[in-house]
Amino acid sequence: MELILSLGIGVLAGSGVWLLLRPRTFQVIIGLCLLSYAVNLFIFSTGGLRTGAAAILQRGEVGTLADYADPLPQALALTAIVISFATTALLLVVLLASRGLTGTDHVDGRERNR
Repeated sequence: MELILSLGIGVLAGSGVWLLLRPRTFQVIIGLCLLSYAVNLFIFSTGGLRTGAAAILQRGEVGTLADYADPLPQALALTAIVISFATTALLLVVLLASRGLTGTDHVDGRERNR
C-alpha cells in the first residue's frame, strides 16, 4: 500500500512540475492542481495508513493510540484542499484577464513565431 501511494505521489508531483514549465497558462494551472494533489496526499499519508481500524475511539475500548490514524494531517489536508481551490479560482480569473489584455494565453504574453 505504501509503495502504491508513494508512486502516486511521485507521478502527480513529477507531472505537476513538468506542466508548470510549459508555456501556456492553462497547462500551468493544471500543473499547480496536480502538485497540490500530490502535497495533499503526502500530508494525508503522514497521519498513517491504517486499514481495518475504527476512525473514532469507542468508550471502554482497549487499545493504544498507535493503533489509530492521526487526525491532524487529515485536518491539514482538508485545509490545503480549500486553499488550493481558492488559488485555482484566482489563477483562472487572472488567466481570463491576461487573455483579454494580451490576446494570447502564453505565460510571457508572446506567441512564438512559427
